[in-house]
Amino acid sequence: MGRAMLVGLGVLVAIQLVPVSRDAGPGTVDAVDAPDDVRALLRRACANCHSGATEWPWYSRIAPVSWLVAHDVHHGREHLNFGTLPAKKPKKKAKLFGEIAEEVEEHAMPPWPYRWMHPEARLTDAERKAIVDWASAAEDAALGTGGAGQ
Repeated sequence: MGRAMLVGLGVLVAIQLVPVSRDAGPGTVDAVDAPDDVRALLRRACANCHSGATEWPWYSRIAPVSWLVAHDVHHGREHLNFGTLPAKKPKKKAKLFGEIAEEVEEHAMPPWPYRWMHPEARLTDAERKAIVDWASAAEDAALGTGGAGQ
């Protein structure tokens, strides 16, 4: 048992040497045209994974958790990055705004493991409604069908 523990400890130490990209990425939530209250909610609950304004927590520096966190952040940015959203073509922008509304309304975003580790990302029903209403109006505006703007 002592030898197995030493081997396990050695592996744990060795995996710390595997590099993880914690790049800033492009842009911030501030690039998005939204009311101040909605922008504050996006910054608080979404920006860590969906913008270049990621604040990497202490546990994002310890493998193997660091691999999972970095994967989630990079995957989140690939799917939606608020910093690059304004430059998207109208149809793509509308699609993304529609997905924001749907995911937030269905409580799929922020995901529960993130909410569990980051209480500040927990949204009240009123906060969810504010994001959904904004994203739905921005979707309409991107399509040119009316709405309150982005």
